[in-house]
Amino acid sequence: MQGLLLLVFAKCQHLPFIQILSAKSTPTGFFGYWGNKGGVNICLKLYGYYVSIINCHLPPHLANNDQRLEHFDWILEMQNFEGPDIPNILDHDLIVWFGDMNFRIEDFGLHFVREAVKSQCYSELWEKDQLSIAKRCDTLLREFQEGPLLFPPTYKFDKNSNNYDTSEKKRKPAWTDRILWRLKRQPHTDSCTPRRPAPHLSLSLRSYTSHMMYTISDHKPVTGTFDLELKPLVSVPLISLMPEGLWTMENAMLINYSLTPDFPSSPWDWIGLYKVGLRHINDYVSYVWVRDNQVSFNDGLNQVYINISDIPETEDQFLLCYYSNSLRSVVGISNPFKIQPQAFLEEDPLGEVQPQI
Repeated sequence: MQGLLLLVFAKCQHLPFIQILSAKSTPTGFFGYWGNKGGVNICLKLYGYYVSIINCHLPPHLANNDQRLEHFDWILEMQNFEGPDIPNILDHDLIVWFGDMNFRIEDFGLHFVREAVKSQCYSELWEKDQLSIAKRCDTLLREFQEGPLLFPPTYKFDKNSNNYDTSEKKRKPAWTDRILWRLKRQPHTDSCTPRRPAPHLSLSLRSYTSHMMYTISDHKPVTGTFDLELKPLVSVPLISLMPEGLWTMENAMLINYSLTPDFPSSPWDWIGLYKVGLRHINDYVSYVWVRDNQVSFNDGLNQVYINISDIPETEDQFLLCYYSNSLRSVVGISNPFKIQPQAFLEEDPLGEVQPQI
């Protein structure tokens, strides 16, 4: 393996309130020159809250526990974000950290561990789980929470089977694949200092489990499902998009958009026309650079035109997204609408345009 992949998906209605601040990688394999170990991080601003999501692959083998902990700290230390307004990662409101952490079960022998797994006596194994031990001793790790390990150890399996390792190495089963999270510590205040109301953000775990039916790897995948509740610190998008009038298959149509006073506009900003259900920002069916096709602007209200003559006639619904080059994010999204075929309008005998039903 020579890399780590981290994907973030969001529903369309949340896009104007998700700002991608940074995407970083921290290789730790072979003194930082090899990509088989390390971490990747996406830092987001979600409705005004700072959220970091980290996927990692830490060093293997039972004896390398100290090295795993060093790499854990190193990945955190290397999260130096560009831009003066982004706080240190430990000051982010939420950190979600997961991946193949490679922590093992100490002391117990192979036979005892397998028998405990077979009889589902996991509690005895928890006490010797290296990550659980480290959390009891390490101040920083103690701040990360994890759900209960109520599922079988996820490593190591013979490929294409549900049998634990039968090779010559016969590695002990272990919970190597983990999902952790950390909420920001609230500042301490004494009785003489008025307590400021903390922003409302909470995370609760709904499920934490492995999926034994998958056999293509020597690991079993682990998933966690959470409920994230927050009181938005930002409730108005930076850009409000409004299609102008009835859209039909003509040469060009107008788009009105307004922007907030503090929006950092750029000549490289663009508006894309998408089918509802887009999966990526590059899934547009047409787009326009906002400065190139600008028709008018005054008091924060702007108007641009977009060419849609090459769009095939379809019954699909569309929407508009405004992409900010400076913020590297979608900052405005329209309500869904339909583009009517040219035959939708035809003149009546009196010369008046009537909608065709």
